[in-house]
Amino acid sequence: MDEKTIHLAGFQLTLKVQVSGRNKLGGNLDYRALFEQTGECVFIIGLDFKFITANQQALRLLGYEESQLIGLPVGDIMLLDNSSERDALLEKHLSISESTLKKKDDSLLPVELSISVVHNDNGLPAYIQMLARDISERKHSEASLKRHMLALAVISEATAGLFRSPNIQLAIPEVLESLGYAVDVFCCALFNIHATAMMEQYQWVDHEAAGFNITAALHPFLDAIAESPTRVFSVKGVKIENSPFPVISILVIPIQGAMGSWGFLALFDKQNQLSWLANEFDTIQTTANLIGAALEKLRYEETIRVSEMRNRIIVDALPDLLLRTDLSGRILDYNANPSHPLFAPRELVIGRKLQELWPPDVAKMILETDSHQAFLASHWVYGFNLPNHEQTFEARLHPISTGEALIIVRDITEQARLDQMKSDFINRASHELRTPLTSAILMTELLQQGGTNEEIAEYWRVLVSELNRQKELINQLLLAGRLESGRMKLDAHPMDLMPVLNESILAVRAIAGRRNISIKLKTEDGAVWVFGETGGLSQVFINLINNAVKFSPAGKSVELTTAVSGNEVVISIRDHGLGIPPEAIPHLFERFYRAKNVTVAEIPGSGIGLYIVKSIVDELGGTISVVSEINQGTVFHVRLRMAGREG
Repeated sequence: MDEKTIHLAGFQLTLKVQVSGRNKLGGNLDYRALFEQTGECVFIIGLDFKFITANQQALRLLGYEESQLIGLPVGDIMLLDNSSERDALLEKHLSISESTLKKKDDSLLPVELSISVVHNDNGLPAYIQMLARDISERKHSEASLKRHMLALAVISEATAGLFRSPNIQLAIPEVLESLGYAVDVFCCALFNIHATAMMEQYQWVDHEAAGFNITAALHPFLDAIAESPTRVFSVKGVKIENSPFPVISILVIPIQGAMGSWGFLALFDKQNQLSWLANEFDTIQTTANLIGAALEKLRYEETIRVSEMRNRIIVDALPDLLLRTDLSGRILDYNANPSHPLFAPRELVIGRKLQELWPPDVAKMILETDSHQAFLASHWVYGFNLPNHEQTFEARLHPISTGEALIIVRDITEQARLDQMKSDFINRASHELRTPLTSAILMTELLQQGGTNEEIAEYWRVLVSELNRQKELINQLLLAGRLESGRMKLDAHPMDLMPVLNESILAVRAIAGRRNISIKLKTEDGAVWVFGETGGLSQVFINLINNAVKFSPAGKSVELTTAVSGNEVVISIRDHGLGIPPEAIPHLFERFYRAKNVTVAEIPGSGIGLYIVKSIVDELGGTISVVSEINQGTVFHVRLRMAGREG
């Protein structure tokens, strides 16, 4: 609706000419009756552009009494500022048009006008007849329809902007701007409430309200909004200091989604009335729902993106080779850590068949299923080798669908070697346990049969020796188990190492004496103080000295020396035996490991002695290393923390 009276010259008015003198105003009673009873609003205007009369409908339309209207200039109702406008009226240049009339109470009324000039018998203008029709309802409907169409346009733009835009964060302020113009507010904002504090997320403010403080306007109402976060909140008459609009109204609508609340949509109205039509409120609510759905979509996408990134990181971090294949063995996807022995560029792998890359028999074992028409169950192939690769591999096939499967290929070289070591250990341990047990049973049977005193004494000596040998092996197994489970704790404290070394030599001297091997101890001082534990260090040096004796040829010697190096005491045990192959040294302290030359020489042993030695030395905070040369001998260096007599 226009907010001012529009000049008559602004309309095109139809001129209806009456040339019969019988149509003069007041010419007869029939005309007057028709004038009063017609449903149209009729105004009679003189050539001086003052009202002559009007029927009751016209008077009611403008709120005047007839006496008040008669003689009133037309310009008070409809502006006619200059003579050209009046001349245009008299020269019949105007037609039916829409205009706005000012009522007695100064309110404006949209009307449709039909103006005609009535002529006298001489063909000269006598007066002007103006018919007016109230079109306020139609205008209201048109405005409502226009606003409804604008609302639909906002919803359409919001839908396109939020769900087609590659960047939802940039689209939301544009949607808020469109919504603000559609419902005639000066500010729209998205915000959230955390611990009674407001977090503004997105906003649009009209340029006329630049500098408007959204947080300050909403702060007094945060508690009320937070108490009912699922209900619409509205307030009028809010006074804002230092604002372009001193009094405003606020509408807050919650934004909900399937994953919970996303916050609130706030609208700020400068008219201080919150007088939105139903379809406008529906527009606001629909826009809020669309924003909630878009934010939910954004969170879903972010969740999916993070999940995909997490899965990719996990997959890339896996040491395994991953192959996705179809039933024919064609590789559909591929991922491998560059450190994997079978790593190859993707372009050389994807699209090729597994049978082309690996031996057909290996590919057949991996792809073989109960039904050659579908992948139905997981399949495991353990311990296979590939040409030009020294490693041992395993492959696990897991169906993704009946036509696709994921194959995980793992390098199990170390595991296979450990399995072999365990198997060898079981065989050796069984042999080591069975041999003294067999000898002990034999000695027992011989003792039962009797014999000379010398024979019986020899039987007893062998029986005790074999039982001690079996006991030692069992003790080592138990000790290894305690170390493995972490149940063995050593309390390192200052101690003199010399008694431990002397007792360890004494424990092995009898075995060395049988093969004429001498054990020599050289030390610079009478006492060697270290951080240690007597029982643990006894295990260490008995094992090392016993190994030196066991691997030395008859008639040779084993030398022990101590020396100080910085804040450490270095104890060296040297033999002149078989030596250790270079490739065996890195594995020497592993469980169940025995060098090949020792096995070939058929020297008895369990393969856990050096594992026990290193575990104890590590527990005491020391280190152990080895230097060896084939057929020349071996030196073990044990480094322990040096301690003073007072600790």
